[in-house]
Amino acid sequence: MLSTTDFRKGLKIEIENEPYEIVDFMHVKPGKGGAFVRTKLRNLLTGGMLDQTFRSGEKVAKPDLESREMQYLYHDGTAYVFMDMGSYEQLMVDDESMGEKGGFLKDGQTVKALIYRGNPIDIEIPAAVILEVAETEPGMKGDTVTGGTKPARLETGIAVNVPLFINEGERIKVDTRTKEYMGRE
Repeated sequence: MLSTTDFRKGLKIEIENEPYEIVDFMHVKPGKGGAFVRTKLRNLLTGGMLDQTFRSGEKVAKPDLESREMQYLYHDGTAYVFMDMGSYEQLMVDDESMGEKGGFLKDGQTVKALIYRGNPIDIEIPAAVILEVAETEPGMKGDTVTGGTKPARLETGIAVNVPLFINEGERIKVDTRTKEYMGRE
């Protein structure tokens, strides 16, 4: 069990048999009455937000969460297949649960999977990845000053905007949170 004194951003708690992550919290001590903790929580299963108030010292359950090292194997059209590096067990995560994160995965890449009661609920990918440009318009000499961008499709199929001087076959670094070009590799 966790107490409200243990609350911090990123802490995972369980409310009504569902896992939540604390996004924001504030200890409030009014002039009259007992102290309380006002929190903003994100449901780890649905992604929905919840505002919840707890009395100071109140206890909440710790969810049955486990973080495992997984290797991305392939995408079968409807789900992403991962292999547990310890037990060699395969887990599947559907396209809807993966969201845009799937566009940054390369075969053989190692990621961390958050497992809740035996089911994967979140895949943690690196903040930046290096991918090859598969398709874009040819770059032109001297197109470095204007700061313009053009669309490019990467080897995994995801589209990002890159500077005008980037050509097909070049390896670039991309921020996985914002889908922004970070530089050449």
